[in-house]
Amino acid sequence: MAFIQLAEGELHYQLNGPVDAPVLLLSNSLGTDLHMWDIQIPAFTEHFRVLRFDTRGHGKSLVTEGPYSIEQLGHDVIALLDALGIQRAHFCGLSMGGLIGQWLGINAGERLHRLVICNSAAKIGTPEVWNPRIETVLRDGAAAMVALRDASIARWFTADFAAANPHQAKQITDMLAATNPQGYAANCAAVRDADFREQLSSIKAPTLVIAGSEDAVTPPTGSHLIQAQVQGAEYAEFYAAHLSSVQAGAAFSQRVLEFLLAR
Repeated sequence: MAFIQLAEGELHYQLNGPVDAPVLLLSNSLGTDLHMWDIQIPAFTEHFRVLRFDTRGHGKSLVTEGPYSIEQLGHDVIALLDALGIQRAHFCGLSMGGLIGQWLGINAGERLHRLVICNSAAKIGTPEVWNPRIETVLRDGAAAMVALRDASIARWFTADFAAANPHQAKQITDMLAATNPQGYAANCAAVRDADFREQLSSIKAPTLVIAGSEDAVTPPTGSHLIQAQVQGAEYAEFYAAHLSSVQAGAAFSQRVLEFLLAR
């Protein structure tokens, strides 16, 4: 396992692919870890040095006192790139990872080649949605994480996909049950407080926006808003719920590669 040292603790990361290839940085969704991208790795590593990491509060990375902010998580990404001597990279983030990607595009565009924002929005949810979840997780701890896991299957995957791929759905949702409650609640606050609707037009990196047609968490309307505000942004939509990278699998990977490899 590989870690970089931040001021407050260690950030866990993983590198795969040819050492001399361009870097593609993948950012996980809320309640998952870097393994949510496992299905993409064979295709992506044919062309890229793939850098994945566990967002602060997730997986094997540091858990610090919350609340967090997307700005804080964005600075973690910059620290990771700096520690590994990577000046610029492609970035692909899903949901919360998509918020981090938007922050980077707005505030650190010089570090990006191309940007892929998946199943995300410039603003996700409302305090009325997030605050009760934060309170429940901080109160009930691990039991709340198990309850969230059981409820997440219907949010993360369509019913037909979950029925046809129970092992794959369980593998992903088990990541949520294993997430540190303090870290999860702190990241919920980061998502709750993020709002980039007035800043999207400052993103200059070539951008692809991906949506899931059945995504109730971040519906396609939010992805269309990003596409409309980011000059020249491309749009793709798959039959999927919130985790289109998992549900659309090979088709998702192919569309991302087409965009990243375009001349």
